[in-house]
Amino acid sequence: MGFIKLKNIRTYSYHGCLIEEGKIGSDYSVNLKVKTDLRQSSITDNLVDTVDYVLLNQIVVEEMAIRANLLEHVAQRIIARIMKEVPAISRVILGVSKLNPPIGGDVEAVTIEMEEYRS
Repeated sequence: MGFIKLKNIRTYSYHGCLIEEGKIGSDYSVNLKVKTDLRQSSITDNLVDTVDYVLLNQIVVEEMAIRANLLEHVAQRIIARIMKEVPAISRVILGVSKLNPPIGGDVEAVTIEMEEYRS
């Protein structure tokens, strides 16, 4: 077993409960960690024997482009798609950060983290 991590996937998206957030947008950062069996691909050196991180990045970018009020909602969509489209993944840990959130203070980011296991 092993993990594949995609760190700091940056997007410009339109999430948030405020009307202005839907119009102006904001910078986001996504960190993804998935658990999968890497033993076969470590022997064969063949992409078909592992999880394609290009696909993982594509899922994140596509789902971040769909507006949501809450970061939790967009995170759950990303996790659900990964679990559906990549059966070799047994665990997903996902963090979605809104950078410089409009919360009336000097806050670098607000981050939610979610985790899901395949049963």
